[in-house]
Amino acid sequence: MSKIHSQRYFYQHDKRFFLLPYKMRDLMRPGATTLQPTGMEHSRGHLLRFAALAYLLSASRAISNPQRRQSIPSTLPGNWSSLGCFTDNTGARTLSALSTTDVANMTVENCIAFCDSSQFVFAGVEFMQECYCDDFIENNATQTPITECNLPCTGNANEACGGGGKLNIFWSGVQPPPPPTIPSSIGKWESLGCYSDNVDGRALVDMPAVDGSVSLETCTAACFTAGMPFAGAEFADQCFCGPEIANGGAPALLSDCNMACAGNISEFCGGPGRLTMYNYTGDDLPPPPVGGGGGGGGGGGATGIATDLPSPWAYVGCFVDNANGRVLTTEITDTNLTMESCVEACIGLNTTIAGGEFSTQCFCGNEMIDGATKAPDSDCNLACGGNSTQACGAGNRLSIYSTTPNITILPVPVVQNSSIGAWSYQGCLAEANGARVFPWELDLTNNNSAPACLDQCSAFGYTAGGMEFGFQCFCGDVSDVTNSGVTLQPESDCNLACSGDPIHLCGGGARIQYYIWTGEAHVWNKPNITGRYEFFVPGVVVPLIATVGINNKVTFLEKGGTSKFPNSTGAYELDLSLVSNFSAAWRTMHVQSDVFCSGSITLPDKGARQLNVGGWSLDSTEGVRLYTPDGSPGVNGTNDWEENFNELHLQRQRWYPTAAMLPNGTVMVIGGETGSNASPEPNVEILPFQGENTVIFLDWLNRTDPNNLYPFVFVLPSGNLFVVYYNEARIIDAGTFDTVQTLPNLPASVNNFLGGRTYPLEGAAVMFPQHAPYTDPLEVLVCGGSTIGAGIALDNCVSIQPEVENATWALERMPSPRVMPCMVGLPDGTFLILNGAVQGVAGFGLANDPNLGALLYDPTMPFNQRISILNTTIVARLYHSEAILLPDGRVLVSGSDPESGVQPEEFRIEVYIPPYLARGLTQPSFNITDTDWAYGSKNKITVTLHHGTTSTMKVSLIAATSSTHGNAMGSRTIFPEFSCVKNTCTITAPPNAFVSPPGWHQLFILDGPTPSHSAWVRIGGDPAQIGNWPDLPGFTVPGV
Repeated sequence: MSKIHSQRYFYQHDKRFFLLPYKMRDLMRPGATTLQPTGMEHSRGHLLRFAALAYLLSASRAISNPQRRQSIPSTLPGNWSSLGCFTDNTGARTLSALSTTDVANMTVENCIAFCDSSQFVFAGVEFMQECYCDDFIENNATQTPITECNLPCTGNANEACGGGGKLNIFWSGVQPPPPPTIPSSIGKWESLGCYSDNVDGRALVDMPAVDGSVSLETCTAACFTAGMPFAGAEFADQCFCGPEIANGGAPALLSDCNMACAGNISEFCGGPGRLTMYNYTGDDLPPPPVGGGGGGGGGGGATGIATDLPSPWAYVGCFVDNANGRVLTTEITDTNLTMESCVEACIGLNTTIAGGEFSTQCFCGNEMIDGATKAPDSDCNLACGGNSTQACGAGNRLSIYSTTPNITILPVPVVQNSSIGAWSYQGCLAEANGARVFPWELDLTNNNSAPACLDQCSAFGYTAGGMEFGFQCFCGDVSDVTNSGVTLQPESDCNLACSGDPIHLCGGGARIQYYIWTGEAHVWNKPNITGRYEFFVPGVVVPLIATVGINNKVTFLEKGGTSKFPNSTGAYELDLSLVSNFSAAWRTMHVQSDVFCSGSITLPDKGARQLNVGGWSLDSTEGVRLYTPDGSPGVNGTNDWEENFNELHLQRQRWYPTAAMLPNGTVMVIGGETGSNASPEPNVEILPFQGENTVIFLDWLNRTDPNNLYPFVFVLPSGNLFVVYYNEARIIDAGTFDTVQTLPNLPASVNNFLGGRTYPLEGAAVMFPQHAPYTDPLEVLVCGGSTIGAGIALDNCVSIQPEVENATWALERMPSPRVMPCMVGLPDGTFLILNGAVQGVAGFGLANDPNLGALLYDPTMPFNQRISILNTTIVARLYHSEAILLPDGRVLVSGSDPESGVQPEEFRIEVYIPPYLARGLTQPSFNITDTDWAYGSKNKITVTLHHGTTSTMKVSLIAATSSTHGNAMGSRTIFPEFSCVKNTCTITAPPNAFVSPPGWHQLFILDGPTPSHSAWVRIGGDPAQIGNWPDLPGFTVPGV
């Protein structure tokens, strides 16, 4: 029984690939339909193709449910069984015979049924929605860990449907048929093997009408009828003939002819840019038709001109084709061609030029390219396939009709060396064998050009790039070229015009028009003193939230039920002074509900209570929990977390909310979902509330769910709020929460503007330090993040001054991609960037490749020179990791709960010793008595410096911070005004709640680069009297 290849949503004709190194379409001239598959090419393309990402925004929300685990069904149809997870490549499919896409109902069972119905023995699911079939596992595919096939099926989110570039493969149990071959002879036709071909200069110049689908038999028969001694089959379903092998056609590797014939899948019919070539050895070949062959002329053919055409279409003349390449690029083949039907087809394509060639070929365009020239009208003398009295060109001759006699003719394309900024052309570069030279690809089908491509590369900080196949743009670095080992090739190999600029070249088949950036580039500093990671203390908890209290101890909160200790309470406090005594260092605390993915902030009340809101499920999603830090270093406290759901809870359920202090001293709780991967909670509410409904709907959170969780919130000097959510940002009023201004979207990656910065595409954000007199515009920095679906982590930081006129985002590259980072404000005004992964998204099992290096970001350095590469750790810090500033200037690093089976739940706690402490200089100290500061107040300290003087001293304030999921809630760095007389210094508190919302801060002094230990000061008091709330059973209030 023959296999029936039915069409469904996206359909790929039955073309088998064997060791095919590039995409099927990669050797197509942009817009040349003659080289496209019969159906539509499968739409995913490269892992980060914009088409796939556009789908993912509107398709099933399952991809954004990172807590849900997918699995392979235990029972499969018939004798089908799972073979595991395999690599795949858009340019060389692992399973390539047949494919389908179902954006709403793809399941493992449905894919197996689809492949089984066409009697294929292998089926594979990929990228949530795609199904592939074949009788062979091809193109050197290798098995990978099953955890890499972790995307949910669109039709059943509990099933795994592959991953980005990964296939779940299933086998029917039936042995596959033998692979295709190339017969050594077909009658009197003898095989010459595999030959190279080029769309802009065919090795065989004529394309005959083939009876039925293309096979080696039907192609050689058609060429015999045409009187041509050479026949070649290409790209599975194309047949070419010629009197000779022309235009540099030459023998190629036999393995390059690797596509099964559309009409006989037991034979190979060439490949992309490759011909399975045959030569007729008999002496009975009929004469070729008059005017056939490669050069037009020959006389004696049809000369009729079509006149019954829509106005203003008319005959223009006979033109030479293929002297330098195709002069019209869009081709339609019709065995019954007439010039009337050709014109009608071109009108349907919204083009203004139609050309008939070699009896059956119709070409369309809006201009003629490659230096088209006129030929004598007598050269166009082959009768149209559908009208023997009418001329349809000849071999390499076009009968041209147009809406105007003044046709635009573009010159032969050349390399663009001007209007490209600081880019410099280097030459025609070979593509890497079986791989890509550059990591980032953009497919600019209709608008590729050197400026368009290279401007995008430089905008994202890449130092090398180029164009390939006319429509592809690649970005990367010079090191990519070096590491690939590729070399420059003859300039003639780069011969394809740009899809958006036909007078300039954009590479060729497996050739890159290669440019390098000669302007100012990013600099990643490598200081001599980098600091270091140190093991600090064994943990008793894998925390998801870490907070330093005003008792200089660290509280940790953990998701209930995830500890390996059966008696874990999920809440503990670490005494930093007792880490050498494990049993004494940890104090057990208690929470009553599940705090998983809640938000925390330190309140401005007298007790500096820690507020935790939201949680995992049911009542815990409305949880309100309070802890008043007590005790002191070396002395245990007795206070515990207080919670009474019956008396106090949020007005809405919230999983992944952000808590932020408002200028008036109340707490804004914003965003989240009603439970784990549940419906959105696109609103804001205020604490404390006195029975009234404070919930306000926010349409922009509703629109961007589920990629906006844990939004970043900052109070601006104007008193408004700046919010970053998903890939958007806006300024809102701090009282009404109405939008004041919508800002530009955040850039993401060079080939995917839909990447995001908040959970689950998790990055991290901080405010730049504010310096007295606080007149400079405030700036916000966001680093890292990821993309929907494939989870390609972002390798950049972006910053903006939200309140300046025409504010825009500025982008700086990081040395490596990073998702789930943490950023910590340091006393010297720099920021430590650490933790996270180099690929994936936030969630259980969704990112396994850790980024082990730490970075330092210094806002005082010149732009693009602000990042320094620091030291590395051996401890993976992935999902649920934290980093917070300790009172002695070190950074505590904790957590990692990937639950992937690859990386462990991480109990070890480290500290990072920043460069300012790694120098080994004695830390300064100071004494302070007044720790409750009013805005604008003068406050005295006495200082002890060991290396410098008060003239070089600095003072900084770091607001109390809770670290979770890359969100440093409450984080703020201020350098206040101060003056000194000898060793007595007077510090002027920030002027108002817009510069510094009311709250607690760590006060540091710096002796040169070296910080002191901190002291806690409260700034701005408790204007909302939150210290008297909640006056309810089960809660202890500290007062204001």
